[in-house]
Amino acid sequence: MSLCLVIDEMHSSLPDYLEPLGLTLHYRPNLTATEVPAALAAHPYEGLVVRSKLHVTRELLAYGPQLRYVCRAGAGVDNIDEQAMADAGVTLLNAPEGNRDAVGEYAVGLLLALFRHIPRADAEVRAGQWHREANRGEELGGKTVGLLGYGHMGRAFARRLSAFGCTVLAHDSDPTCPPDEYATLVPLAELQARAEVLSLHIPYSAANHHFVNEEFLAGFPNAVWLLNTARGEVLDHAALVSRLRTGQIRGAALDVLENEKPTTLTPGQQARFDYLRTAPNVVLAPHIGGWTVQSYERINAVLARKLAAFLAE
Repeated sequence: MSLCLVIDEMHSSLPDYLEPLGLTLHYRPNLTATEVPAALAAHPYEGLVVRSKLHVTRELLAYGPQLRYVCRAGAGVDNIDEQAMADAGVTLLNAPEGNRDAVGEYAVGLLLALFRHIPRADAEVRAGQWHREANRGEELGGKTVGLLGYGHMGRAFARRLSAFGCTVLAHDSDPTCPPDEYATLVPLAELQARAEVLSLHIPYSAANHHFVNEEFLAGFPNAVWLLNTARGEVLDHAALVSRLRTGQIRGAALDVLENEKPTTLTPGQQARFDYLRTAPNVVLAPHIGGWTVQSYERINAVLARKLAAFLAE
């Protein structure tokens, strides 16, 4: 039997999916990140299943010389050193197909909440206030929405936007990115020239750090609404706050932030967060775009399918 170490909380269906593949699971979600190296060294694990608790580094891989694969239970792999994995001959499997529908639906919800002032209106009514005219909103129908990145998440969002009668433009850095019927692939300059809404769907990497910055935002001739369900670090929050202050960004809906540990904010991050949390045209959420009951189990199914194919090779 092949041993597999699971170090994060997973849907309870995981054994049902993986044990038929001939795997013996050591399910240890209570392990801290600092305890994982010793756990890897204690057994001849061929597999490791992680979420976001742990950074898989070259140093960590040295503790598991028999590792053949690492499963990332989610979409993003910014906590994985892919070059170190390749050098060690360890295969990376992730599951963007598992939560893309959750993110696609959620992005629509965030945008509607932003356009129709839903969080603000809810808070006002709870406080005994009734301000109809001040909460007159925008309609999503007919808007031109620009998607930066057209992978699994961008496509799921575009598919749902099509039902609203939106014009959806998408730009992806991959020249082989295939087109579909839900969006028109365009050069970045065209997306900037035409978009009324900018939605971010690019992964985090060193190359994408602060990809959306002052220079990038200056390329939009019109004021835009901004939506980020990708990674906080792809957006320069100083530029975001600056553009919100001037009105060049009409409003922002953010499921992710530059630092998602509120107790560790630097003074600069704290100042930017204080602005965002009090701005009436900003909607904030705690990185829950892919976090649904259905996606929780579906991620297991996707990983099992990919792992079965890997083991069969």
